[in-house]
Amino acid sequence: MELLPHMEFLVHMTVKHFPEVDIREQEAVRACELARAGNLLRLWWVPGKCENWGIWSAKDARSLYEVFASLPMFPHLRIRVHPLALHPDDPQMGDSLGTEPDSSDKWP
Repeated sequence: MELLPHMEFLVHMTVKHFPEVDIREQEAVRACELARAGNLLRLWWVPGKCENWGIWSAKDARSLYEVFASLPMFPHLRIRVHPLALHPDDPQMGDSLGTEPDSSDKWP
C-alpha cells in the first residue's frame, strides 16, 4: 500500500463562542497529540484576539476535516482553510536567487 504525500494547509481558527465548560486543558492535550502525529506543524496565537493561525498537514481535505472534528473546541470554532503548494522561488527549496526560471517550472 503506497502512502500518499501529505498536503499542507494554512488554517485560520476563530472562536465563535466559548463552551459553558472550560475545555482548554483538553484542547491543549489534543493539540499535543496532533503535533506528535504530524498533523499540527506550527501554531500562532493572534494577541488580544480569540483566534490563531496554523500550518496543518493531512493527506487530503477530508482527512483534515476529521482532524479538526477531533478537537474539543471544534463545535465552537469558525475554521478557514487555505491549501498550500510549493512555490518555485521558495528559499527553503534551494538557491533560487539570481537564477532564471527553468522552462519546466509551471505556474498555475
